[in-house]
Amino acid sequence: MSAAVPLLEIDNLGLAFTTAAGNTAVVRGLGFVLRSGERAALVGESGCGKSMTCLAITRLPPTDRARLTGTIRFGGADLTTDPEALARVRGRQIGYVFQDPAASLNPVMRIGAQLNEALAAGGRPGMPRRRWRQQACKLLEDVRLPHAEALLKAYPCELSGGMQQRVMLAMALACGPRLLIADEPTTALDVTTQAEVLDLLDALVEAHGMALLLVTHNLGLVAGRCETLHVLYAGQIVETGPSARVLRTPAHPYTAGLIRAVPTLDASGGNALHDIPGTVPPPGRLPAGCAFAPRCRCRSAACRTPPTMRTLAPGWTCRCWHPLAGTPAATPEVLS
Repeated sequence: MSAAVPLLEIDNLGLAFTTAAGNTAVVRGLGFVLRSGERAALVGESGCGKSMTCLAITRLPPTDRARLTGTIRFGGADLTTDPEALARVRGRQIGYVFQDPAASLNPVMRIGAQLNEALAAGGRPGMPRRRWRQQACKLLEDVRLPHAEALLKAYPCELSGGMQQRVMLAMALACGPRLLIADEPTTALDVTTQAEVLDLLDALVEAHGMALLLVTHNLGLVAGRCETLHVLYAGQIVETGPSARVLRTPAHPYTAGLIRAVPTLDASGGNALHDIPGTVPPPGRLPAGCAFAPRCRCRSAACRTPPTMRTLAPGWTCRCWHPLAGTPAATPEVLS
């Protein structure tokens, strides 16, 4: 693959499910580019379409039953029109780590058997038993799990949540992926274990030279970990750009609200918790014009028309008629 060709390129992606009310769109006109070795984040509240976007890349359930429009290219191959390319990528070049390891691991299979399945899916079926055990143990050691030999005989219920998530990481690494998709990988973990898993994730991505797509609702996890930030709302990207710049001077009121919602230990602020009024509208019941307008305190008559993505600077775009870009002082006034 040429260095000029993006590793992952999603263009005008649409995802709709058939319901009693007709086709209900959960992702609308979404697009972004991810290059080899890049670390990017998809951020937004629950129901914004983050997980569905990630599942749609390799048509994992339930997106295999959805109507998909647009294009998804991986390494230059169009995964939406080439079933053979999709088969080559799924389970081999793209690895997934999901948010609930207890639900992702098979409760009636030993850890060793599940690692064996992952190794076979990665193109290494039929290895001699001794070689297989060496590979499985190395995977567990790579994710910093002690007593690997004993863990191969354990069932998921015998492991803590943090250990289960590390096993999921090991299974994702078994296929030697070029892209690792981590969908809320710390949701079910305590704060200390969250930090350990995220640090491990950073180390593994660096060691294996993988690209990373981190899905989270917490902007506090993005700072210092991802170079690029894509903010999703109601199935669309509303802001995208370099993480440091977006976090310092958010352009979209929704991004500004997410930043203010991150808890801090700053005593001067009285440790007050900030939220964004209202909730994400359900798919199929979106308001006319800007989807965020009912929750936005800087809305105007212009917001009755759907906004388009506007370029604010190279690599930095925003879907808003009233971007706050370059005026960080406006953020607390708008969303205080």
